[in-house]
Order: sequence, then structure tokens, then C-alpha cells
Amino acid sequence: MQAGGEVPDVLGEGLRVLFCGINPGLLSAATGHHFARPGNRFWPVLHRAGFTDRQLEPAQQWELPSYGVGITNVVARPSAKASELSADELRAGGERLVATVGRCAPRWLAVAGIGAYRTAFGERGARVGPQERTIGATGVWVLPNPSGLNASWTIEALVAAYGRLAAVALGDRSDDSG
Repeated sequence: MQAGGEVPDVLGEGLRVLFCGINPGLLSAATGHHFARPGNRFWPVLHRAGFTDRQLEPAQQWELPSYGVGITNVVARPSAKASELSADELRAGGERLVATVGRCAPRWLAVAGIGAYRTAFGERGARVGPQERTIGATGVWVLPNPSGLNASWTIEALVAAYGRLAAVALGDRSDDSG
């Protein structure tokens, strides 16, 4: 198990998208790998939406910055279910997330979990998709949670939602010169 059961952020220079989970599950805490539970659809969705050229395994998370992608969490504390987190933990996590974004300055912060986003940032009316909020120059996009427990979103619907972000975040490669 990782020290304190926390899963380290996967960050890098020039990130196009910093994905943000709600918090690590128990298996992620045990392995130190984001989205480690076999039923979690993050890794196949990430590939099928066009962020990676192949489906990575959780243990390959350190390859993500080479694709312009990173991962963090709103709350670092692991739990069996995100519903175990308090509103205070989510709000404090939102503040920590703002600091993380300030340090690594991705083009987009993509929060995977509408309820967690609403609580962390006090935006009760937020919907899946791009938000009006920015953090400095970083745009904010809310995505559905890829957990297998989020059965209301099929893998096809997840791929479509993540694909909309990929089209914007990865489709702007020609404007790297400013």
C-alpha cells in the first residue's frame, strides 16, 4: 500500500487535460494506481475517446503525460464509495484542486463526477460539459464518473462525453504557437 493510502498525482509539463477523479477507491489506494478497480471504465473510455493510442492499464498511468494528460483527485482520502466523503472534504478538495491547477496549468481540468464538482465548487446548477468557471487560464469541463457503479452512463455514452472534450482539448494542437 502507498504511504497513507494516497494515490500520487500524475502530472507533467504542458498538460492539455488534467483528469480529476472524486477520490481513490480502496484498490487504487492499495496499488497506488488511479482508477484501478477492474470494473472502472476510465482506461477503456480514455482510449476510445481518443486521448491515448492504445488502452493503458492502471499501472501504466505514468505514460499519460506523454499524451498531454494527467490525473488527480478532488479528495485524496481513499474510501469504498465516494458517498462516504463529507461536503467539507469535497469543498477542501476543491481548494486543493485550484492550487494543483495553479501549479501545473493544464489547458483543461476535467472533473469526473458531477455531484462532487457541484459540492467542491459550490455550483449546484452545473451540468456535464464545459463550465463557465475557469481557474486562471484553465478551462473546466465536467464529465460523468466512469465508475462501474455509475450504471446510468453506458460505455458508449461515456466515450461520447469524453470524446467531446478530446475534440476540443486535442483538436487545438495547431494553436500551440499562441
